[in-house]
Amino acid sequence: MKVNIDMGAAAGGAPAEMDLEELLATRLLVQGNSGSGKSHLLRRLLEQSAPWVQQCVIDPEGDFVTLAERFGHQVVDANRSAAELERIASRVRQHRVSVVLDLEGLEIDQQMRAAAAFLGGLFDAERDYWYPMLVVVDEAQLFAPASGGDVSDEARRLSLSAMTNLMCRGRKRGLAGVIATQRLAKLAKNVAAEASNFLMGRTFLDIDMARAADLLGMDRRQAEMFRDLGRGSFVALGPALSRRPVAITIGAVETSARSTSPKLLPLPEASADAGDLIFTPAPDEVPPTARRAAPKPVPTADILTQLSRATLEVAPADAPVPAAVAAAEREAGIAAVLEEIIADPDAAFRSDAVLYQDFLVRSRIRRVPGEPLALPAFRRRLAVARAGVDKSTGGEAWATALALSEALPDDVQGVFLLVARAAIRQEPCPSDAALARAYGSHSARRSRRLLSYFEERGLLVVRLDFHGRRVLAFPDLGCETAPGNADAPDMVQPDAAE
Repeated sequence: MKVNIDMGAAAGGAPAEMDLEELLATRLLVQGNSGSGKSHLLRRLLEQSAPWVQQCVIDPEGDFVTLAERFGHQVVDANRSAAELERIASRVRQHRVSVVLDLEGLEIDQQMRAAAAFLGGLFDAERDYWYPMLVVVDEAQLFAPASGGDVSDEARRLSLSAMTNLMCRGRKRGLAGVIATQRLAKLAKNVAAEASNFLMGRTFLDIDMARAADLLGMDRRQAEMFRDLGRGSFVALGPALSRRPVAITIGAVETSARSTSPKLLPLPEASADAGDLIFTPAPDEVPPTARRAAPKPVPTADILTQLSRATLEVAPADAPVPAAVAAAEREAGIAAVLEEIIADPDAAFRSDAVLYQDFLVRSRIRRVPGEPLALPAFRRRLAVARAGVDKSTGGEAWATALALSEALPDDVQGVFLLVARAAIRQEPCPSDAALARAYGSHSARRSRRLLSYFEERGLLVVRLDFHGRRVLAFPDLGCETAPGNADAPDMVQPDAAE
């Protein structure tokens, strides 16, 4: 059955229509900077297609929950376990209920896990329930990022996998992905590439304009037009929209978001008792509830300090000897297991989640006493081990290096400590291949980007000597590495694996 959705007006006042059945088969990508009208476009699409097709909205800001009152969508609070979200998603497909997954109030890591679980439940539904469904994902760059950010590798992997399944394999299961993003450069390319329909709004960055022009088959010189688009204006292309790029203006909507664009309002008249208004609590004001602080993670500097001690501290006379022995045995067991993992040449190129599972198995084999390390603690210990820290590493310069590393993301701390240790010991600068291995990559270009990242943060200075060899100088440590060949092959240093 052919159903045309009225999206607004095209050039010359002609109606801008979208073929809903074609959209279900070919998917849609929407791009535009903040304030370009992406959410308005998605709301228009949802409202116009609500009577014809089941819908699911992945809503990170809680803007689309207002669809519930007018169009009967069920709002699903995402603050649930992953298993519960999967079961709800399965029943959503079974009973053909339109839903809005409300992710508002969750941290980005939790949002990614919740979205992955819900999308996984939709994707894994039984074949008998593969009815057509429009799956709209707002701010898709959060759930399918082009590169790692401040979230855990596991959450990013789960979310990216779910988004890839939606866009690459969802069509046969009746799932039609509609994804919206502020920046194409931040969206994973394998997710964006699966869309055949495009609505490109206002954008200003050259890289985003160039990618938008490429997707629309336009000349790079025509990309400047994206800067001139007004709010609610988009360039449309695709089998469900138009065979040639055409400018359209999105029509009005029946519902509105809970959050609105900021509007200028006149300030109230100045009051003589303004100080009393802001410093004196109102009689009916409820004091804020105290939030329970999360347990503070053990700093990497403390872990490295413990490893750098030449001898174990002598326990007080009144301390129970068995407990001290057990603690020392546990520490020795953990260190031995980490040494075994680092000694494996393939370990550098395995994800932290895979290495953590290997660590747990090896710990059980060695009968390491006490509770196993949690994943965050394991990541820190792994970074320490990869840096090649031993008992000879110490001194004021090393303490400064530890303090500087605390401000870096966990996945690059090991690389920074590796080059800092080389500078403190006045060893040759590690090659690109050695730095890439320490980062868990085969890409020499990525290792050079890491050095540029450290240099941008003012942690080190990269220079070349008169023979073209690379030297890394650390202003805060007062030392630098010996000259080293950046293109030398990767040679695992013995003391880094001992």
